Parts: sequence; C-alpha cells; structure tokens
Amino acid sequence: MSLLDTIQQQLGPDAVQQLSRRIGADPGTTGNAVDAALPLLVAALSRQASDPARAAQLANAVEQDHDGSLLDNMSGFLGGSGAPAGGNGILGHILGQRRGAVEQGIGQTTGLDTSKVAQLLPMLAPIVMAALGRAKRQRQLDAGGVATLLTGERERLNERAPGMMGALGRFLDQDGDGQVMDDVGGILGSVFGGKR
Repeated sequence: MSLLDTIQQQLGPDAVQQLSRRIGADPGTTGNAVDAALPLLVAALSRQASDPARAAQLANAVEQDHDGSLLDNMSGFLGGSGAPAGGNGILGHILGQRRGAVEQGIGQTTGLDTSKVAQLLPMLAPIVMAALGRAKRQRQLDAGGVATLLTGERERLNERAPGMMGALGRFLDQDGDGQVMDDVGGILGSVFGGKR
C-alpha cells in the first residue's frame, strides 16, 4: 500500500466528520479539501526528499518526532482543541512561502473557505508525517530509503495525475511571476481529474 493510500485509509468518513466539526465546515466540502491537500503535501515532501541533504533532515525529523503512534489514536488527535503541535512548522518546511497560495488554490478548487483551509492543513501535516514515520520504522529505512519511498510516491502520483509533479515543481520554484494560482489550480485539477 502506498503512503498516500495509508493516509487516506486513516482519514475515513468519521475522521472527515471530526475535521469538519473542528474547522466549522460541512463534511462534503471538507472531504474534497482533504482529497486535494493530501496529494499536494505528499508531493511536496517527495520534492524535498529529492535533495540528499533535505532527505537526511527529513529522515532525522521523522526519527525524532514522528514515530507513527499518532495513527493509533486518530480520534483523540482530531478531537483535540487548538492547532495541533507541529503542524504549522511542518508546513513551513515543506511549503515555505507558498503556503498561502496553496491554501487559496485548495479553497478555490474545492469551495472550502481559505481561512478554513488554513486551519485544516496544520491538522493534516502531522498525519502525513506520522504515516511516513510508521513506514520508516516498519521498513527500517535510512535517509536514502525515505527518499526512495517518496520517489515511489511521486511516480504513483504522476501515474494518477500526469504532469502533477512537474506542475508542483514549477509552482514551488515560482519567483512571483503571477502564475501561482494557475499552477495550483492545474495541479488540483489534475488530481481531481485523475480520481474520476
């Protein structure tokens, strides 16, 4: 099972219901936003891991802070109050200054208010890292193994939504040329197109 499949399996209808209550949105729109956000987060992680130095940092962060145990108590994690610990920090590392544009893109594509997307992403990021941490532990992966795992995820995403990784790479490399929203929309469109 792929990393993305593992994460999506964890985020079934009950989890989406909890998320929707936390952010004050209807479950259908929240579910669409989750479906859009997860491939973007996994793809952004895989892009980070393509650089050996960043792959080592990522493997170290997973080793220290994300052992996967969060996945054993999803209900408790999602039922908490306030922003989950570490979620914003994770987003800062994998999205950087593009976070706002990602939030807008997900909002425009799924109909979820951007302020609610901004609440949702910090809840999803630790779940993605927990799934990566569990895979790292179960498969006894080193930094190179984590990079290989994420490369495989990137290839699967490309099969599911052709061109997504290239579009994401261009988007994350943007220098403010005004095409940011077009790129996010294109990425999300390819994700939803690939699902149908």
